[in-house]
Amino acid sequence: MNAEHTAVGAYALGVLDDADAARFEEHLAGCPRCAAELDDLMGLTPLLGELGESTPDPEILTAAPRPELLDRLLEDVGAARRARRTRRLWLVAAAVVLIAAGPLVGAALTARDAPDHSSVSAAKEMYEEGDKKGAVDPDTDVDATVSLQSKPWGTHVALKLAHVKGPLTCDLVAVGRNGQEQTVTTWAVPASGYGLPGAATKWGREPLYTHGGAAFNRADIARFEVRTLDGRRLATVPM
Repeated sequence: MNAEHTAVGAYALGVLDDADAARFEEHLAGCPRCAAELDDLMGLTPLLGELGESTPDPEILTAAPRPELLDRLLEDVGAARRARRTRRLWLVAAAVVLIAAGPLVGAALTARDAPDHSSVSAAKEMYEEGDKKGAVDPDTDVDATVSLQSKPWGTHVALKLAHVKGPLTCDLVAVGRNGQEQTVTTWAVPASGYGLPGAATKWGREPLYTHGGAAFNRADIARFEVRTLDGRRLATVPM
């Protein structure tokens, strides 16, 4: 390391003699690198003062530091400065991206916060794409149709539900051929119900579309059951 650059540490610690200090100050006037490092190192002076007040032998702090100690000190400061500079550059870059593509970025963030699978239109679209099995329960008159798509992780299931009165809280349960059960999705039925031709509101006359997934492979599913959360079965769709 250049001796003049190394001197910045000794100068900050106050261990240079008058001649060396004068030479370093001449160098400092034309060296932005040393000026910046000195600015960082000067923050250590109050800490060293506090340490001197609590150290039994203050002369320890006035001894000239070893050159390798100064080199390591400068390297640490340089690394800290580079890390701060890198963080500042990343922040500036992020700000530029947000300014240049504000509407697009905002739309992407909104889409992430409100994913498509929560929307009625997306659930209906997924329902239309799968293979469908349906049934109307003879006791409750609830009309349930499931739409299935095989996935690497199991089976995607979309549900169309009609002729159901509320208020209720329900779930769709996949029952495996081995007797195991897995909850596919859960939802609430408002007082107006779903898929009721005589309902007073438009939403009450429309069927419910919702969807979820089961870890079962499609061939391993025996049936689907629509149940209330207190265990009452509203509809069964055999496979």
